[in-house]
Amino acid sequence: MLVALMQTTAGLTDACGAEPGILCKWVYDLTGNAGAAEFAQVATKPVMAVVFLFAAWVLNRIVRRAIDGFVQRLVTDREARASERHEEEVEDGRFTQSLHRAMKKARLIADQAERGKQRAQALGTVLRSVASLVIYTVALMMALAEFDVSLGPLIASAGIAGVALGFGAQTLVRDFLSGIFMLVEDQYGVGDIIDVGDAAGVVEEIRLRTTRLRDVNGTVWFVPNGEIRRVGNKSQQWARAVLDVEVAYDTDIPFAVSVIKEVADGVWQDDLDTATVLEEPEIWGVESFGASSIAIRLVLKVEPGEQWATAREVRKRLKAAFDRQGIEIPFPQRTVWLHTSQPEDTPSRAPVQPEHPVEDFESRGAPEGTG
Repeated sequence: MLVALMQTTAGLTDACGAEPGILCKWVYDLTGNAGAAEFAQVATKPVMAVVFLFAAWVLNRIVRRAIDGFVQRLVTDREARASERHEEEVEDGRFTQSLHRAMKKARLIADQAERGKQRAQALGTVLRSVASLVIYTVALMMALAEFDVSLGPLIASAGIAGVALGFGAQTLVRDFLSGIFMLVEDQYGVGDIIDVGDAAGVVEEIRLRTTRLRDVNGTVWFVPNGEIRRVGNKSQQWARAVLDVEVAYDTDIPFAVSVIKEVADGVWQDDLDTATVLEEPEIWGVESFGASSIAIRLVLKVEPGEQWATAREVRKRLKAAFDRQGIEIPFPQRTVWLHTSQPEDTPSRAPVQPEHPVEDFESRGAPEGTG
């Protein structure tokens, strides 16, 4: 028995070497043929390489499915939130007065949901690409190790290159990661009016590295995502138009408040397309005492992005109402004494009336949202 075992071990060593592979040993034990075992030993390395690559392919498919599920959950969650907001607004009766407004709001919600879906899909594409790169790189290195390729120098070189790249491109990496988190958290989207500190305006494009804005003057700003420390979004759910209406010190405050409230209620009830007041306007009272005026604060809750147009419309109507009611809009006044001498026969000059008086105008809001 011992002699037979020694002969078998010697045959296995001759066929497969001092360190026989699993496949070679299995073939030798199965067939007892040294030639077949030797062929199996030679084929072990490419077979293992193929196994590693196949396993990487399977793992990549699993990871991609997981990423697709994550993206789908993001899309579903955002669509659900948009639908809930729309149902709340309908239940509050915001659209009972205007079918046109309801249709406009429905289109806006649909556009926002579509933009959110596109952003989520873009994020999914990036994550799938990164996952595939990492998985196949690791599998390739394991396959090369089967062919006795020394990975030490390769890994060391890659580590040095990674450190150098990390120091040299740390700003780029920071912008890239910030862009990913912005897409995941859905902080803002294309068409939103935002303030990022150094620039404010309408979002025209969101990339993983930069965000492109256009301000009220038409200037296009490219803001690196890594430089954005805080974001003020003026286009989510609702906005507020805050007006400090100034009147003279000798004005009857309760009477002025009633006039201001009547004007604001008129804008609310007129249901204008560019000045959508969502709730009854509120007078918060006397806000401050100025050098020559008293400020009364008026607040209107409006659709996002319409606060500037609403404020302009209210100011236009307040001017006409104050003129009718005799309420003085204060302004700095100064008494100046001038002593001039002119001949008695110099005719006095009558005021010149304009040939074409300016017609009434319609208040409009700056789409860039900065006033």
